[in-house]
Amino acid sequence: MTVKLALTVNGNAVEAEIDPRTLLVQFIREHLGLTGTHVGCDTAHCGACTIHLNGHAVKACNILALQAQGAEITTIEGLANPDGEMHPMQAAFKECHGLQCGFCTPGMVMSATALLKENPNPSEHDIRAALDGNFCRCTGYQNIVKAVQTCAAGG
Repeated sequence: MTVKLALTVNGNAVEAEIDPRTLLVQFIREHLGLTGTHVGCDTAHCGACTIHLNGHAVKACNILALQAQGAEITTIEGLANPDGEMHPMQAAFKECHGLQCGFCTPGMVMSATALLKENPNPSEHDIRAALDGNFCRCTGYQNIVKAVQTCAAGG
């Protein structure tokens, strides 16, 4: 059995026939080919699959695709400008060396951009609290926090 799914992903209307058990992260990666959204733990603990759903950071491995019916989704691929210029948060991660292996980076960037939407001038504590559900096994978080602070300060 398949069901019809219609939503907007990175500004583009998308329609598909999917198995109703399809997770949103599977839909994004396997049906749309947007592989920047990573699958890390499959249990919503690591944050590698973080996307924006109607402007809010959510873990796409913990949501059925059908729960996003009619929603607006932004993935890491949708943050950059159409001309390829990086989003200021992506540029800050690069400038501040907020990544090493890069596996957690898309989820971190998506969580951090959602934070600055709600709190444009977060304290270090606010940043660490907002990123609490995103695990990085390489960086020790110092440069990730610095990147968010840099972006919040305007670059």
